[in-house]
Amino acid sequence: MLFASVILMASTGGTYVFGIYSKAIKKTLGYDQTTLNLLGFFKDLGTTVGIFAGLIAEVTPNWFVLLVGASLNFVGYFMVWISISGRISKPHIWQMCLYICVGANSQNFTLTSVMVTAVKNFPDNRGTLIGLLKGFTGLSGAVMTQLYLAIYGNDSKSLILFIAWIPAVAFVFFAYAICLFRVVRQPNIEKRVIYKYLWISVVLALFIMVMTIIQKQKTFSHVGYVITATAVCILLFAPVYASIKEELVPWKKSLTAPEIITVEIPSLIQLAEEDKPKPKVTCFSNVFNPPEKGEDYTILQAMLSIDMLLPIIGGFCGLGTSLTAIDNLGQIGESLGYPTLTISTFVSLMSIWNYFGRVGVGLISEIILTKWKFPRTLVLAIVLLISCVGHMLIAFPFSDSIYIASVIIGFCYGAHVTLIFTIISELFGLKYYSTLYNCAILAMPLGSYVFNVRVAGFLYDKEALKQLNVLGLSRDSGKELTCIGKECYKFCFIILAAATFIAALASFILFIRTRKFYKGDIYKNFRQETTVANAKSETIELVSPMNSNTKSKVVG
Repeated sequence: MLFASVILMASTGGTYVFGIYSKAIKKTLGYDQTTLNLLGFFKDLGTTVGIFAGLIAEVTPNWFVLLVGASLNFVGYFMVWISISGRISKPHIWQMCLYICVGANSQNFTLTSVMVTAVKNFPDNRGTLIGLLKGFTGLSGAVMTQLYLAIYGNDSKSLILFIAWIPAVAFVFFAYAICLFRVVRQPNIEKRVIYKYLWISVVLALFIMVMTIIQKQKTFSHVGYVITATAVCILLFAPVYASIKEELVPWKKSLTAPEIITVEIPSLIQLAEEDKPKPKVTCFSNVFNPPEKGEDYTILQAMLSIDMLLPIIGGFCGLGTSLTAIDNLGQIGESLGYPTLTISTFVSLMSIWNYFGRVGVGLISEIILTKWKFPRTLVLAIVLLISCVGHMLIAFPFSDSIYIASVIIGFCYGAHVTLIFTIISELFGLKYYSTLYNCAILAMPLGSYVFNVRVAGFLYDKEALKQLNVLGLSRDSGKELTCIGKECYKFCFIILAAATFIAALASFILFIRTRKFYKGDIYKNFRQETTVANAKSETIELVSPMNSNTKSKVVG
């Protein structure tokens, strides 16, 4: 299940390579920057509006959720591909927005199915695990870039076809592997296996980063790209070795263990629990009287809480601005005079450091929380302050500053995503986690629209038209609108830096409100439930007088 989760998360990178293929859409369909950013907004809207996926996941099995995601992924991106490849007549803008929104929305079905199941299977290591899985999501953009270069070469149109079919195949192939397991918890073994996955993923990320830098310095042949992609695939599938090795341990023990005869008797604990009257809790009961932090909130209790409002503000300002930077990376590089292959390098670097942000901050926040009770909410505030620096490096660029900016923004975006997913699970419980975390990031597409379309697109086009007027030219209908120079994004990223600072303030206020909670045992309630569950499985072994190798197990 864990290996399948990793592969599925690594195949959801279609939204992170928008900076590579957006130029092809803009040129083929003759869009200005505002229209292109409108497409970017609908991509982000599809990526983040996962409420439908969450609600479907509440009432259907995981395999059905994944199959729905596979269908949406293929249909959405396939329609985008045939639209810009000239196989159909030029679509209306609203049709392109619909296609890319549907394709991007498939990611939510994967995230909902995989993340919720994995967190419930490994609740003691949720911070590290969420970082690992979200890290593979962030790394997926760089993985897909390497694979598409090996299959199609430097053809950005074909990249859209690639992200249409390969995730859909992965969804179908691993659909039945994602499921819940009711087992006795073994936290140390679980942590050991997750750490093995982490180290393998770090090696994969470092390999892709090194190859990305080398590919920028030297021209690769098609054979060279094939060799690189093969190595990426080997590293991507390497975690299966850790899983198989761990599964072999109990299997070998079962071959040498004596025969077990299990005799079940009524469990006193279970009977006592069944005798207790269970209060009826509805969606609308105790809406303004929520439980203690860490308990299972209802959906309305969580959504009407100030502790949920603050992450929503952080998502609007922090994630919205980061998505704006990611979506405009291709045009930022173009405006500063970088060639197309170098722009692909920016996208890959941002994807790789997106991974390091998700994995690194997930792991570090878990360690410092366990050892020193350092709140994740304060870590989030620090991450957002660092993100402000990345935006300022684009507003006031110098030689190769865009490399540094792509690293900082990618890292901070990845860290923000991991932290917000983990904080929601800790503050509001796991009962309605699939719905709550999707609700928490609803503000992200709104932030993307405001900062991407109304700020970045508007200011870019305004500067581009100004440059045409200086040259005494006018824009022809149906022609792309291009801006060149440092002024294209200067004022825009000053605004983005200010908005990110507001997100940092909101996160700091959340830290103040939750510092007492994080000083205590935040997993206390879960451990109590685990103790009761394990008590039901306690056994007394009796040796059968008929066969010394046969044991009788009395449960209860």
